[in-house]
Amino acid sequence: MAKKEQKTAIVVGAGIVGVSSAYMLQKAGFQTTLIDRVGPCAGTSYGNAGAIVADGCVPNSMPGILKDVPSMLLDPTGPLTLRWSYFGKALPWLLRFAQEAREERVHHNATYLKQITQYATRDWARFMKTLKLEHLIQDVGWLKVYDSEEGFQATRDMRQLMTEMKAPFDVLGQKEITDLEPNLNGIFQHGIYQSKARFLLNPEKVVHGIADAFRSIGGTVEISNIDTIHIVSKDKVSASGGGKEFTADKLVIATGAWSKHLAEQVGSEVLLDTERGYHMMLPPLGDKGISRPIVYGEKSFVLAPMERGIRMTSQVEFAGLERGPDFRRIRKLLPFAKKMLPNLDTTEQDVWLGYRPSTPDSLPVIGRSQKSRNVILAFGHQHYGMTMGVTTARLVRDLALEKPETISLWPYRANRF
Repeated sequence: MAKKEQKTAIVVGAGIVGVSSAYMLQKAGFQTTLIDRVGPCAGTSYGNAGAIVADGCVPNSMPGILKDVPSMLLDPTGPLTLRWSYFGKALPWLLRFAQEAREERVHHNATYLKQITQYATRDWARFMKTLKLEHLIQDVGWLKVYDSEEGFQATRDMRQLMTEMKAPFDVLGQKEITDLEPNLNGIFQHGIYQSKARFLLNPEKVVHGIADAFRSIGGTVEISNIDTIHIVSKDKVSASGGGKEFTADKLVIATGAWSKHLAEQVGSEVLLDTERGYHMMLPPLGDKGISRPIVYGEKSFVLAPMERGIRMTSQVEFAGLERGPDFRRIRKLLPFAKKMLPNLDTTEQDVWLGYRPSTPDSLPVIGRSQKSRNVILAFGHQHYGMTMGVTTARLVRDLALEKPETISLWPYRANRF
């Protein structure tokens, strides 16, 4: 009897979703090639706050968001920036985003965010144990703090939605915040604490660790800027770019904010833009620092105690993929970071811009392409990329294996807009 030919797979994009998908496909019996234009963890996964938010269910478009936009745009240290030269291009996305603030849409989007994030801590725990990377994940929760009554009261809709979605959280007072984080400034009167959340001490090291594990079980990593996806036949798909071409039985598009063009080539029109975000690394503080990622609620930035120092992540900027960074705004937040954590050394170690791939409804795109069931889409995870990364990879693997769906993927279809 002739030996059965081994199945093959290509994964384009080597952030957390792509690397995890490649590992799981290789483990499932596919001879898998992971392709990225730079290499593992060179994009958005590199600069995030490291939070794995269990039961994350709050979409970005919430009731009342439109009335808050002008004040956010006018505040030089506010959480939102729009490069006006990009406004025309962003307009279709922004109009649909506004529509997603309707109550019925918010409830729908929250339901299907939680449908994935409810598995996040379980899937991450199993994955990290398998990869022997448990030392890089901590069970410390996710804390948001507010220094004004007005700021805390502005979270009412968010808290109500989390309660409706059965996403557990605790409301903390000043003493409870201090007990949890004694080095934090005592000005914070209110806190929202999600104790089930986990924290990655070094997201870059985690993604590289997954990539190394992938190679160790026979996977291949290629550097190439893929710009063309071609359906060769009923059973074969190819990816090409940079003078190279790769052909396989299955192909996964996991290129984050760069996925739109590739998805369109296989018949999947998706309303995708990038919520650009900035991070800055500051020196470590040791026992004078903090124990978990903490959001300054009124200013919408995070301080996270990474392995190599304190990382500050901040803001949403609409300016597309082509325009250069503007680091002035994150630098303007340093006095607020110092206010939040008085021991903080604000000496800038490095500063970086990342591209969150975002849809107007905050739901990712997960599923098969319109033109071929052999092309699988896995992108658009916005602020929940790390949280949903491993669970998305599991769903991708099951699609490639033609297994029955364990959750309904209909809400994440590309052509829902």
